[in-house]
Amino acid sequence: MRNAYNVEVPDTSDTTQADPADGGPALFRLVRFWSRRWSGHVFDHRPAEAAGDTTRIQHIQTLEAVAAARRAHEEATVSDVATQLGIDHSGASRMVRDAATAGYLTRTASPHDRRRVVLELTEPGERLLAAAHAWQRESFEQLIATWPARDRRQFAIYLQRLADETAI
Repeated sequence: MRNAYNVEVPDTSDTTQADPADGGPALFRLVRFWSRRWSGHVFDHRPAEAAGDTTRIQHIQTLEAVAAARRAHEEATVSDVATQLGIDHSGASRMVRDAATAGYLTRTASPHDRRRVVLELTEPGERLLAAAHAWQRESFEQLIATWPARDRRQFAIYLQRLADETAI
């Protein structure tokens, strides 16, 4: 089959015979898979009804964004959270406000520029983020438990490399 530019392209209409090296669709199937699993897990051992699963997930996303921004720069700001999460400033501001209200973040004036507000994880925020990371590791290990040790390690290295190369 040829495309509009008269270039030979593979026939992808038969999705039952996917190319095992076709990483793009596989990556997005994984994204969809994991986006559905987040909502079913409570990370701080309180009943899901206490804060709601969606709220808890937003708190974790906010904490992840703050932690990533802190790794990239000395300070994390609401703008950094917006950039990390790919959302507008007002949405990030609401998420930061909610995480701070829940006790997971503090907001303080920057020692370098008093006009800026910097974000820090609190001890409960650190614990929630650690619990989320533990669940992520456990889930990953369960998914690849039957793979040979060499394959498990290599896959983990490739995932880390991809994450590092796409970091903001």
